[in-house]
Amino acid sequence: MHTFKKSFTQQMPIPESAIASAVEVMRTGRLHRYNTVSGERSEADLLDKQFADYLGVKYCLSCASGGYALSIALLCAGVKQGDGVLCNAFTLAPVPGSINNAGGVPVLVETTDDLTMDLDDLSHKAKATGAKFLVLSHMRGHLADMDAVMAICRQHNIVLIEDCAHTMGADWNGQKSGTFGLVSCFSTQTYKHINSGEGGFLVTNNDEVMAKAIIYSGSYMLFGQHPTLPPLETFEGIAKGTPNYSGRMDNLRAAILRPQLAHLDEQCERWNQLYLAMVSALSSLRGIRLIERSPKEHFVGSSIQFSFPDLTANQLSQLVKGCTARGVSLKWVGDSQPSGYSSKYDHWEYLHDQPRLPQTERVLGSLLDMRIPLTFEQSDAASIAQVIAEVLETL
Repeated sequence: MHTFKKSFTQQMPIPESAIASAVEVMRTGRLHRYNTVSGERSEADLLDKQFADYLGVKYCLSCASGGYALSIALLCAGVKQGDGVLCNAFTLAPVPGSINNAGGVPVLVETTDDLTMDLDDLSHKAKATGAKFLVLSHMRGHLADMDAVMAICRQHNIVLIEDCAHTMGADWNGQKSGTFGLVSCFSTQTYKHINSGEGGFLVTNNDEVMAKAIIYSGSYMLFGQHPTLPPLETFEGIAKGTPNYSGRMDNLRAAILRPQLAHLDEQCERWNQLYLAMVSALSSLRGIRLIERSPKEHFVGSSIQFSFPDLTANQLSQLVKGCTARGVSLKWVGDSQPSGYSSKYDHWEYLHDQPRLPQTERVLGSLLDMRIPLTFEQSDAASIAQVIAEVLETL
């Protein structure tokens, strides 16, 4: 039997320019973002401005994690204790976790066969529950029809918060992911498109949202130092009336990220070349269903999802085990038991009284998920497909 030798969790090395920047920050000893000398912009300041310019938005706040950014984004958007917040049933644990952390109650929306939020179910649940907030998770880089999403939000007077953890560098019909909502959040965790181990961004064009976010993040009364700063009068009543939740990004992580951000589009293009090679290789497998993508979606293929709808639960379990034994790491999303980065809604037992979601259960029941690290080459796709094909023959 064929085996695959490369690791599915091995990231690209941090660029030498980023290492040099990090070393320079360590030499100064000034790792805290507000620890600057007169006239100096900290690395976190420079990163805020760089990412805001990249997206074409007014404001960016670098945070300790994407999940933290999402939690304060919800608070800044106006979520109060007990408010219903619509969100994807197919997402990762930090998304409902952030809603819970902000005091909201997740209202889970069904999933389509192509892994986006079911917009018919979104409309239905918006009307049925009266929820006025939507966290739209672009899970695994799959963008819903954003024109239709925005129409639904306008119709039901819903505030949109985008979770762009998997879509940094992506766009819908030429508009960048993260620029549709009132406020949007990104992640720079190790397996995301730029890597600082942990980290994230909150972005917005709204003055009040940004002022609150800066105070929530732990600026004390140093908010005037921020490079993407709303008018100072915006902070009246906000600076003293908003809790400090201490979730700032430090200068060390910012220094690591800035050189990576400068080459983000090049990295995204390479990911897409690997993704297309993987699609081509996997398409020949017996019984496979690949995800259909809209021509309006310019995605970033850092992972790939596919399903085997005709396999039983036992066969899917055996497929994953057989591939793992031969070096190909697959995650069966529909597994009844959580493991690793679990992403099945009924694993989160603190979400009380959630109705069953039969469409989502059907979709996830046969769904497999596979990382595509940039340490792979296009030629690796054929080797991976061969392993899967050989294991399929044993079922």
